Amino acid sequence: MKVFLLHRDQDFDVKTGLRDPIFDAMMSGDLFAITRVTRSRQREPKRGSQLAPTGNDAVLTQDLELETLWNAMADGDEFLFEMAKRAVLSPLTDPDAIVYRQHVLTDCLEHPEIIRQLYQLAVEALENERTVGGLWSGAGPDRILSRSVHVLELHAGVLKRLRQLADQEEAASFRSEGFTRFFAMLADELADDYLQAVEQHLRELEFKRGVFESAELAKGLKGRSYVVRTPREQRWTERLPFANRSDSYSFTIPPRDESGFQALAQIRGRGINGVADSVAQSADHVKSFFSMLRLELAFYLGCLNLHDRLAEKGEPASFPEPLPVGQFALAARGIYDVCLSLHIENRVVGNELNADGKALVMITGANQGGKSTLLRSLGLAHLMMQAGMFAGARSFRAGICDGVFTHFKREEDATMESGKLDEELSRMSAIAGQITRHSILLCNESFASTNEREGSEIARQVIRAMLTKRVRVFFVTHMYDLAHSFHAQHLDDAVFLRAERQPDGRRTFKLTEGEPLPTSYGQDSYRRIFEAAEPTDAAAAGTTP
Repeated sequence: MKVFLLHRDQDFDVKTGLRDPIFDAMMSGDLFAITRVTRSRQREPKRGSQLAPTGNDAVLTQDLELETLWNAMADGDEFLFEMAKRAVLSPLTDPDAIVYRQHVLTDCLEHPEIIRQLYQLAVEALENERTVGGLWSGAGPDRILSRSVHVLELHAGVLKRLRQLADQEEAASFRSEGFTRFFAMLADELADDYLQAVEQHLRELEFKRGVFESAELAKGLKGRSYVVRTPREQRWTERLPFANRSDSYSFTIPPRDESGFQALAQIRGRGINGVADSVAQSADHVKSFFSMLRLELAFYLGCLNLHDRLAEKGEPASFPEPLPVGQFALAARGIYDVCLSLHIENRVVGNELNADGKALVMITGANQGGKSTLLRSLGLAHLMMQAGMFAGARSFRAGICDGVFTHFKREEDATMESGKLDEELSRMSAIAGQITRHSILLCNESFASTNEREGSEIARQVIRAMLTKRVRVFFVTHMYDLAHSFHAQHLDDAVFLRAERQPDGRRTFKLTEGEPLPTSYGQDSYRRIFEAAEPTDAAAAGTTP
């Protein structure tokens, strides 16, 4: 049985280069590993993420504040947190694959209770197996068979309830290809006669009447080719005390003959060894199904949690329209920073953007006008779209990118071994070594640590190199020399956005197309901070005007 809810024809690949011990232990079903890692976690100080991304993933996590997104999706569940992280940092690059996942998520949003019940059944099945206990090294066939039969008995009960859930009238209203196939698979492979046959076989594997097996004699009168047989049902005449049993032979081992009991146990073990192996493989197969069901539903459950949080605030969420890789397509209505919205009580101001055919988007304007917020909004929208999620916008359409890279300004760090400009250049060099064609680069005040002339020239060379490589660049800057030099070229593949400022200095947090200005209105910040702090004469005199 295959889940196939995240991909049309394959399981979700959990080997994404991200490693977390508790997540990997849960996926493997290793009871002792889960217990060991969980206890070690309880002794460690609480931290925001148990899984530490590296390289570009770590930079994205920091610059786009992705942990805020994952925490909202997890709603306190560590497994959901790690699954959300893996899905977002493993973007899809095929529009059909993205749409497939969007359709499945649409069903989840329309039937959240069914999804939560499916998830709980998967969790219950895995928890049931852990209550049975694990196998120690060198466990014999009897122990392996006994445990596997017990596990399958527990799984059979959950499978029956899973089939009952699939038979509900509400399940028939699922329309996505993923869930239609999933429920059809349950109906086909978990038919009533199949479940009854499984229960019958499991009862027989308890061997309450003993083990009936055959063997051949090899050299030295040693047994070989042991095969467990289904006992022939006795006729009623054979059960009578005086029945003729001349066609069978038997012997009795004396109570104190330990060697005889050991020899008999070895014969029994040789016979059931193949059975134990087959039953153990069946138990592993069913466990892997429930593990993958839990894993893939965890992503959709995280999306439900996030959607509920945004809906409570009245924030819009819509499914993006993904276009093939390589298209410089981008249009958005009401796009906003989802992570910012999760941080504050009020709704976030959305923006409109039409950058179809534009390889360079230069963003300038007043301080505190929403420039960086728009930059994060675009990065988040691309990542959420390529994870198959909804985006924080009334509508969003964009070409799929091969990767999202960020180069944001950093605060002063006392541990830095060189100057800020060296640090910025080093990070950009790392990006240049990883970035590929059809990626997007988000720059926020890059190279502002030096003077404007030098910073502008460095940024110009970087932007030109990226555009030549077919990398789409979104650049937020206060450097007029940089922005004006590109605007003066009247480039057909560039658009210039400017943060709005009211005549009285108020910010609307809206960005519109506009020519770069030689000022960022820093005096507004000065007045807001310093003039508000200056005491009036009346206050200085200790009186009330």
